[in-house]
Amino acid sequence: MMPNWTLSFAGATLNCVRRHLFPGDGYEAAAILVCARVPGPRQRLLVRKAVLVPYDDCALREPNRIVWPGLWIEEAIDLAEAEDLSLILIHSHPGGLFDFSGADDQSDARVIPGLFEALGSLHGSAIMIPDGRVRGRLYDQDGTCWPINLVSVIGDDIDLIWANEHPPSRVTDRPVAFTSGMTRELGRLRAVVIGVSGTGSIIGEQAARLGFGRVDLIDFDRIEPHNLNRILNATQADAEERRLKVEMFASAVARHRGEGVAMAIPASITSREAVLSASQADVLFCCVDTLEARQMADFIAQAFLLPLFDMGVVIPLRKAARGMAIADVCGRVDYVQPGGSTLRDREVYSPASLRAEYLRRTAPGAHQYELEAGYIKGMIEEAPSVITLNMRVATAAMNEFIARAYPFRLDPNGNYARTEFSLAAGEEEFTAEAAFPRSNLGLLARGDLEPLLGLPLLKQRRPD
Repeated sequence: MMPNWTLSFAGATLNCVRRHLFPGDGYEAAAILVCARVPGPRQRLLVRKAVLVPYDDCALREPNRIVWPGLWIEEAIDLAEAEDLSLILIHSHPGGLFDFSGADDQSDARVIPGLFEALGSLHGSAIMIPDGRVRGRLYDQDGTCWPINLVSVIGDDIDLIWANEHPPSRVTDRPVAFTSGMTRELGRLRAVVIGVSGTGSIIGEQAARLGFGRVDLIDFDRIEPHNLNRILNATQADAEERRLKVEMFASAVARHRGEGVAMAIPASITSREAVLSASQADVLFCCVDTLEARQMADFIAQAFLLPLFDMGVVIPLRKAARGMAIADVCGRVDYVQPGGSTLRDREVYSPASLRAEYLRRTAPGAHQYELEAGYIKGMIEEAPSVITLNMRVATAAMNEFIARAYPFRLDPNGNYARTEFSLAAGEEEFTAEAAFPRSNLGLLARGDLEPLLGLPLLKQRRPD
């Protein structure tokens, strides 16, 4: 069953909270998570900030009990009030109890009602054990309580912590990669594929057959005859009818998975409809050929705390004695984690390249003038209709997801933020997350704050 209530951390945020909650003295410690929400219908809480309660301010810290002042709750309320954010009170269980104790129940009964008197309609509490796993629960204003079904931590690894399991250790509770256990867990997750063409149709096929419970397909384009050599499941009849790519592909998935697995969103990723759909995901796959769309995927991953896998292929050309020749055959996969280096940091796009793309699309004459004048660097032509290369990079991207969620590498996943391969040279290179600079887009865990992603074009329209 797909989880209805989830709590998501950026890996760096979870690590910060964990270091505070387990300082090494064996006593309980506390913090307050200030959380944004996604627009719905799926209910996802996004940890934007953690207020760490100083150890010395606590009236009592013992291995099984903590008493801390309401002053820090007031600070958290001040942070949450302007945007009507939710608060989750979290403390440690140094002994490893992965459940709420009777003392925790009594504490919530005293403190949670006060949160509702101050603000909002949704708050909760959580516990963390030494290995970093978190279990949470939520309350509404009448005191009704229910569990957070899934806690996800998006860092170098993608940790998925389910509410209905009581495993003795993190090592033994995760399914093994490429097994039926992985398939069962994927059945509880939602993948979003942005762009359903050369690489996107292959990613969509893999996601559906691996067993994702839901695969949302975002693309506004229609099938044409020249697409047939690279879009899986496309037929001549689809091209003649100029059928929407997403509708064709959703129908194909229904034939082997049944209805309701693949959902067609015939819209541009720059539209509010597509962004709302992407906000509901557990993982994003970006399979587009424009820089603007990549920028949008970059923003979505940060704003909604989602793991992003971006991929691309290029065939640069060179001048030869008899005309043009292939200089290389290349592919790239980037894994972007919220709070880490972005696609912009990695120079996948830049303000200059976005401007050049915009001019090429809207003012080709001006684009050519600036190109010849040296104001714009020449763009490497995206590889046309090369299904073998598309399959190579799409498979690498999906295996990268599996490596993060079901670790199987001999080395840490942090060493593989970017993978690049050259078929011409027979080489494959990897770049670590630490090798890239990090900038602040100002979007981390922005959630449903209007306008979405801070972009006026995505502002919610008022009814006439």
